[in-house]
Amino acid sequence: NHMGSRICERFDLKKVVLKNQVATVAEGENNLSLLRFISAELTRGYFLEHNEAKYTERRERVYTCMRIPKELEKLMFFGIFLCLDAFLYVFTLLPLRVFLALFRFITLPCYGLRDRRLLQPAQVCDILKGVILVICYFMMHYVDYSMMYHLIRGQSVIKLYIIYNMLEVADRLFSSFGQDILDALYWTATEPKERKRAHIGVIPHFFMAVLYVFLHAILIMVQATTLNVAFNSHNKSLLTIMMSNNFVEIKGSVFKKFEKNNLFQMSNSDIKERFTNYVLLLIVCLRNMEQFSWNPDHLWVLFPDVCMVVASEIAVDIVKHAFITKFNDITADVYSEYRASLAFDLVSSRQKNAYTDYSDSVSRRMGFIPLPLAVLLIRVVTSSIKVQGVLAYVCVVLFYCGLISLKVLNSIVLLGKSCQYVKEAKMEEKLFNPVLTATPGKPAGKQQSMFKSTQDENESTSVTNQPVHQKENTPSLLVTSNSDQFLTTPDGEEKDISQDSSELKHRSSKKDLLEIDRFTICGNRID
Repeated sequence: NHMGSRICERFDLKKVVLKNQVATVAEGENNLSLLRFISAELTRGYFLEHNEAKYTERRERVYTCMRIPKELEKLMFFGIFLCLDAFLYVFTLLPLRVFLALFRFITLPCYGLRDRRLLQPAQVCDILKGVILVICYFMMHYVDYSMMYHLIRGQSVIKLYIIYNMLEVADRLFSSFGQDILDALYWTATEPKERKRAHIGVIPHFFMAVLYVFLHAILIMVQATTLNVAFNSHNKSLLTIMMSNNFVEIKGSVFKKFEKNNLFQMSNSDIKERFTNYVLLLIVCLRNMEQFSWNPDHLWVLFPDVCMVVASEIAVDIVKHAFITKFNDITADVYSEYRASLAFDLVSSRQKNAYTDYSDSVSRRMGFIPLPLAVLLIRVVTSSIKVQGVLAYVCVVLFYCGLISLKVLNSIVLLGKSCQYVKEAKMEEKLFNPVLTATPGKPAGKQQSMFKSTQDENESTSVTNQPVHQKENTPSLLVTSNSDQFLTTPDGEEKDISQDSSELKHRSSKKDLLEIDRFTICGNRID
């Protein structure tokens, strides 16, 4: 009875407390007011540490966007000097190489017929490049720049804006297909043949190459003329519209899904576009200075417009890459990987048994073909600057020597920086253990035996040897990466590939870029 009475008392006490709480809530609901709501909004709290991972990720995105301009400009700076090196090669070393090849061809009876080849493949390619340049240069004399300028200037602003956009698309299409045409010509002229009659195929390829270089040079001339009209317009409306076209590019690329390989292609395309715009601005300045009798005061009139064009290009590239990396969760360190890949192309082309010339490698990677642009620049310079007298010819020779010095200095600095970037990216082992692709007619084992016989020679003659200790360098030369095994395994060893697939999944992120074929055609597709 005593326990029952105590339970009843507790039950009555809880009922009383519950009634008091209900009465308090009812009284509070009756006393709700705007002042109490504002007071609650001003005094309520929240704790960010409860979602620490989310806010840490957001902060890292901000830091990544702040790092993008620096890392992107490092890549652009290195890539522009690569393009400059390939561009100066056409004016400086290519004429000397053509002269040496022709000298060997003329003096061939003195050497006898000891070698089956009359000329080396590189010498044949140099002669073809030189002949294409000379033929296209004389063909460009039949194109009247002044008539083209007045024809474009008579068009309306909107029509010129549409024409300029069409020219940009056509330039990318020409660059994409042009290197294939040149490569087909070089391979047709140098491939080993059993019958001499088969070499007649060089002639149609040669005419195709000449036609391509000539049409591409005319296309770039129309681009330069349109830009010149925009510079000389009084209200600068066309120039403003053309600059706004760069910001439209942000809309077309930022909101798309991008992976590291696609971003690498876009970066190479941006490098090529920026360098081409610099050359176009140089052509515009030369044409305008000629019209004003090389008055230096007019150069300061053009300077603000040139700065506006360059600044808009840099701003658009920074904004575009910053938001692409933000939306696709790509870190800023990826640009150092891209730079190391470009450096790897340069260093590998300097080896003794390189597959191709470094200028051709830059053309394939970035889509920058220097031949049409060189033809146009030579045409503009020769028509703008008149060389008369002995002193003028002496100045031309000194200027040519200066170009050679600039080319050599640029090549030395680029090679040193490229070796540094390759070493920092730990890609040295791929220089000494190149990727061997199995041909249909030969097994992979035979190719590996051939590679072992020439490995010591490549190590001794390579320009990429660094002053490092042998104890630290020997293990990296003996180990082959899984990506090499995957790329070089024939079709009959698919079972071994499936066994190693689990190991391939655990590779580091920096190894992914090494799977890209370094002979990417024009930076627009991955073979």
